[in-house]
Order: sequence, then structure tokens, then C-alpha cells
Amino acid sequence: MGIMSNTVSICQYLVEGEPGNASWVQERLNRNRFVPIDATADEEASGWVTLDDHASTDFDNENVFRRDPYYAFTFRRDQRRVPPAVLKGMVDRECARWLAERPSISRMPFRRKAEIRENLHAALLGRTLPVPATCDVVWNAETGVLTLTAISEKVLDLVEDCFSRTFDGLSLEPVHPMARAHRVLDADRHALLDKADQAPSKDVLLQIKRNRWVGWEFLLWLMYRSGKGSSVYEVDQEGPLAKGESFMAYVHDKFVLVAEHEQGRRRSAITGAQREFAEAREALRDGKNITEALIYLDKDPQAWKLTLKADIFAFGSFTCPVVQLEKDEITDPASERIAVFYERMHLLETGIQLFDSLFAAFMGERIAGSWPERLRKISEWVAKT
Repeated sequence: MGIMSNTVSICQYLVEGEPGNASWVQERLNRNRFVPIDATADEEASGWVTLDDHASTDFDNENVFRRDPYYAFTFRRDQRRVPPAVLKGMVDRECARWLAERPSISRMPFRRKAEIRENLHAALLGRTLPVPATCDVVWNAETGVLTLTAISEKVLDLVEDCFSRTFDGLSLEPVHPMARAHRVLDADRHALLDKADQAPSKDVLLQIKRNRWVGWEFLLWLMYRSGKGSSVYEVDQEGPLAKGESFMAYVHDKFVLVAEHEQGRRRSAITGAQREFAEAREALRDGKNITEALIYLDKDPQAWKLTLKADIFAFGSFTCPVVQLEKDEITDPASERIAVFYERMHLLETGIQLFDSLFAAFMGERIAGSWPERLRKISEWVAKT
């Protein structure tokens, strides 16, 4: 699903470095545009295509990628794949035929078999249509926040590499849990946050691995508050909504909990409403941590929901209020697509503003002196049978 879908999975980054103007972006998109492999035998190709038409690589008109304050475009990767079982069957038959023609040879030479496999693979590849996959990129040039419509580690790595090759001098830094905590808390509380940081350096992988407690405790805190009926919060982050407005946030009916042991990982997936989160609390008592949960965000009369991946703070199945493309004889399709894009981004950023306000409420309490007392109450609630 792309950025224009009402439900989309997203991961966010900060663009590090000094980008050029729109002409600079345009020149680099053109230089690294997607080149089709339909008429070749290449196994794969990747590059940039336009947001509205994934078959188009024409960035000569700024309007196809520039929608102030955003740059919006799409990463496309085409791959040809030969089914292993098909290849193996053909290789076996060809080897059997080759041996049948040479009765004096009882065993297939390794090099000859490898040559047969290579030739058959090339022949099959040339008859296989490439399968496209896409990931939308929306880059807010004012805030430096870049949003990708993917949460798969493999896809994210591909887009990160393509972005770095395209926009020389720029790099992408994931907005992982601790990075988001720095963004949502006031600067005067960063010293307290740094004391809670369990990573020995600012290396991204270490920040994610050593600070998994941020996501785990956030979801535990939110489940506790949801169970106690304390679900009203206040907007305190920048965004489309005015600060001070109230909203509701809670978890309800979908959790993934994981315990890590020397023997491996034990995972529990819980779906459906629970009485006082009985199943989830039992899993917590068994030593598991909440690694995913479906979070509901309500700002009357609209509602959002997302599945938070607690370790990296990726948003899976992020559902926003519905935006519909008007199709009639008097509406210009291009103008309508642009209008819907802005409406879609408004709703998406409103949902993120609500989430960040919720997360800020947790982090403000987590690094404050009142946390030990809160944790004691949560532990008592979890232990209750």
C-alpha cells in the first residue's frame, strides 16, 4: 500500500546533511531514475519513479515530485525470479539425458552440471517477466522528516542505499525509540533522557538494541492506563492540531509478547478483547515483554489506529480517516490527486502528532522521579490474578 492508501505501514527517518534546492533534487532523481529490464535478461533493476505513475520516470516537470513543503517520489525495484523447483527439475532431466548419451560415464561431472544449470537459468530468466515492488517516499523539506511506506528491514535497507547514492552528501537516520524520545521532549529534559540511555554510543544499531526497554515499557504503561480507564491525553506536540486539545489513546485487543531465553524466543500473539487484559498480564508474569500492540487514537469525530513495532517504532497498518478521490466529468484528475495528497498528509501527520503527544506523556513520566511509584503500581496490577 502506498502513501495515498487509507491504511499504510510507515517508517520515519531524519535527513542528515544540507540538501540543495528543488532543481538539485530534480537533477538527482533524473540521474537515478528507474530503467526497465523488460527487454533485457537482467535479474533486477531499481531506481526512482513518479508517485502518481509507477511506470513513469519523467522528472523533467517539478510538479510531479514537488508539493511544498514535500518532495514525493517512489522507489521501484523489479526482479526476475526462476522457481527453484522448476530449475532443479530441468537440470536433473538435462543431466540424465547427458549421461544417457555417454554410457561410459557413471557420474555427472560437477563443472558440466554447473554449466547446464547456468545455461538453463539464463534461458528461463529471459522468459520470465520482472515483478515490480514499490515504496513511496515523502520528504518534508521544512522539518527534514522523511517517511517511507515500508517496515521490512530488507526494503528499508534498499531504499536507504538508493537515497544515499542519489543525494550525495545526505544520509538517513532512523527515528528509533530513543531518537523519537529526544524529539518529543523539551531540551531541558534531554539530560535526564541521556541518563536513561543504556547504549554506550549513538550508533543506531546499539541505540535500538540497548534501548528496547523504551518500547516495552511504553506499551506496558499504556496497557496499564487503558486497563485503569485513564485514556485521556493532551496534544503537546507540533502539528495540525492546536496544543492543549484533548484526545483518547488506548490499547484493547491485539498484542504480541516475546520472551528471550538461551533456548530461543517464546512468542505469544493475543487477539480479541480480554477482561482486564488477563491473558496479556499472564504472559507478562511469564517473563515476556510487549513487542507489538494495536494502538487506538480518537480525536472526536475522527479515529486512527496503528500497530506499533516497539523495538524500532515502525507503524504497521496505520489507518487514518478515509480520503476519497473525486471522479467526475468536471474535476481535473491531476488537481484532484494533488488536493487528496495534501489531505492525506494532513491526516497522517495528525495521527503522528497524537502518537507523539501520547509518547511524550509516557517519556515525561518515565524519566521523572515519580516513575518508581508508577512502576510499583503497574507491577502490582500485573501480578494480580
